[in-house]
Amino acid sequence: MKHVTIAFGALIFFLVIMVGYVIGGINRAHGLAEDVSAMWAEVENSLQRRFDLIPNLVETVKGYASHEKEVFTALAEARKGYSGAGSPGQKAEAAQRYESALSRLLVIVENYPDLKANQSFLGLQAELAGTENRIAVARRRYNLEVKVLNVFCRRFPSRFFAGRAGVEPAEYFEVAEEAKAVPKVKFNE
Repeated sequence: MKHVTIAFGALIFFLVIMVGYVIGGINRAHGLAEDVSAMWAEVENSLQRRFDLIPNLVETVKGYASHEKEVFTALAEARKGYSGAGSPGQKAEAAQRYESALSRLLVIVENYPDLKANQSFLGLQAELAGTENRIAVARRRYNLEVKVLNVFCRRFPSRFFAGRAGVEPAEYFEVAEEAKAVPKVKFNE
């Protein structure tokens, strides 16, 4: 009878440990998913700062380059696409279209020497540079959190916990192919 009691106690102890292990694994999966969501919110916050800043930059440039409507239209459409995007992947794609239009805007700026010397433009350009740095940092942090979550979701036994928690691997915020091209710097003489 004593052996049965010891065996039963050991079995109960083992079951408690296993249940704790499973609960801990499921909680970790949820925690990692929340970390990815929080980092994505930081990316969105930085992108929103950019979207709030760019219209001021555009209005300043418009005063000098009123005939360059296609770039202004592309910026407006890209911003609208971002607002209508649902998933992080769609938002990343819309943000990349915005970056492409923004780079065309900066090429226009090169053609207007008076604009480049304008104090309000210089201030906006400095703000934009700071914002782009924030976006880069937020993207890097987001991608690091995605890596941690994706490794957790793919390794054994943690993928068991991710499956039980309904947590799936996340998408990386990748650079568009156009952005990988080396920019051409041209000084007007």
